[in-house]
Amino acid sequence: MTQKKQLILNAFNENCVGHINHGLWTHPRDRTTEYNTLEYWTGMARTLERGLFDGLFIADILGVYDVYQGNIDLTLRESVQLPVNDPMLLVSAMAAATRHLGFGVTVNPLSEHPYLLARRFSTLDQLTRGRFGWNIVTGYLDSAARAIGQQQQLLHDERYERADECLDVLYQLLEGSWEDDAVKRDKAARIFADPAKVHQVRHHGRYYDVEGYHLCEPSPQRTPVLFQAGTSGRGQVFAARHAEAVFIGGNDKAVVRKTVQELREQVVKAGRRADDLKIVLGLTLVPAATEREARDKHDEYLRHASPEAGLAHFSSSVGIDLARYGLDEPIESGQTNAIQSSVRALQQLGGTRRKLLEHFKLGGRYPAIVGDGNQVADELQSWADETGIDGFNITRTVVPESFEDVVDFVVPELQNRGLYKTAYAEGSLRHKLFGQGDRLPERHAAAQFRQLA
Repeated sequence: MTQKKQLILNAFNENCVGHINHGLWTHPRDRTTEYNTLEYWTGMARTLERGLFDGLFIADILGVYDVYQGNIDLTLRESVQLPVNDPMLLVSAMAAATRHLGFGVTVNPLSEHPYLLARRFSTLDQLTRGRFGWNIVTGYLDSAARAIGQQQQLLHDERYERADECLDVLYQLLEGSWEDDAVKRDKAARIFADPAKVHQVRHHGRYYDVEGYHLCEPSPQRTPVLFQAGTSGRGQVFAARHAEAVFIGGNDKAVVRKTVQELREQVVKAGRRADDLKIVLGLTLVPAATEREARDKHDEYLRHASPEAGLAHFSSSVGIDLARYGLDEPIESGQTNAIQSSVRALQQLGGTRRKLLEHFKLGGRYPAIVGDGNQVADELQSWADETGIDGFNITRTVVPESFEDVVDFVVPELQNRGLYKTAYAEGSLRHKLFGQGDRLPERHAAAQFRQLA
C-alpha cells in the first residue's frame, strides 16, 4: 500500500494584535491584546507542540498601512498590524518552552545588513538546537522605505535582485566562513577554534561590500530553513534558487494547482528536485465538536470581525486607496509596486468594494473552512489532493481557542486518516521537514559557498 503524504501544519501569526482576520480582538474570549507578554507566546507554543504542529510561522511588516483613506486612522483604531513588535525576540522564550516546534520568522533582508543578520540567525539556530527558519520577504510599503530614509521602495524586480545578492553574502558567512571542524574546544591545548579553518568573507558586489569573518561558530543547520512568500514571476525565480518552503494564498483550487505546478517547474529548471520545495497554503479554520457548534461559532466571530479593516490592509497590499471607490464602482488594478499576488487576487475577487467587503467578512481574505473535525479534515484533504500542496499555514481567529480547536478537533481526524504524524521525528526543523539531515543539500545554491579557502 502506498504511504500517504503527511501534511505540514504551521500556525500563522504576527507579533501584534490584528494580523489577518481583523476586528476579532474585540471578541470577549480573545487574548491578542496580551501579545506583548511572554506568557501569551509560550502558552501558544505549548498548545502547538501538543498538536504536533511543524512550526509557528511569524509574519512581520515594516512601515504602516497608510494607503486606505490616506492615513493610519483606521489602522490604529482596529490595530491593523500596528503596533507590531519584533518577532525574532520571541523565539528564545518559546524554544525554552518546547522541544520540537519549529519557528519561521519573517525578516526583510533589504532592511538590515547581511553581516548582522548572519549573527542573529546563527544565534537563534544554536539556541533552538536547529529549529529556526527564516521567511524571506522583500517589502512593499513606501511608508517603511520613508521611515529608514528612502523616498520609496525599490521597484518590485529590483528588490529581488538585491535580495539575491544578500542571500549570496549570507551563504558565504553561514556556510563557508567556518569549516565543520573549526571548533576544537580543546582546553589542554588551549585551542578553542583552529585559525586555519576559519575564513574571511570577501564580497564586493552591486549592493554589498563585505570583508569579515562570520562572528558565530556553525549552528546545527548553518543556514536556517528558508521560507518565502512571493509568487510573482520574479518571485518564483527567486524561490526556485533559494526557498525550501513557499507560502501561497488562493481561493480557487484550479488557480492554486497552476501556481504549484509553476513553482515546481521553476525549481527543476534551477537544478533542484521538485520535492525540494514544500508548498503551504494559507487558510482559516473554524472547527468544533459538531457542525452546528462550528457554524454558531463562525457566526459569533462574524459579529466581531471588521471587513473594513481587512479592506484597509488589502489597500496597502495592492497599493490602491480602495476608499476612493463607490461600493459597486469597478476598481482599476493597473501595475503597482506592491504585492503582485494581491493585485491578481483583487482581479479574481470581483473588483468592487462591495465584493471585497463580502469576501473580508471575517476580517481577512483567506478561505475559511467551518465544520466539525471530520468536515474540516475532508476539506484539507481535498485541497491537498486537488492542488498538490504540501500543507497549510493556519491563520488565527480568536486566541487561544482557534489553535486549541484545531489541535483538539482536526489533528486527531487527520491522524486517523494517516495524513498527519502521531509523533515528532528527532532532529532539526530541516530534518523534520525533509528527512535528509540538518544541512542544505548539495544541489542548493548555498552549497557553492561552502569552501572559501
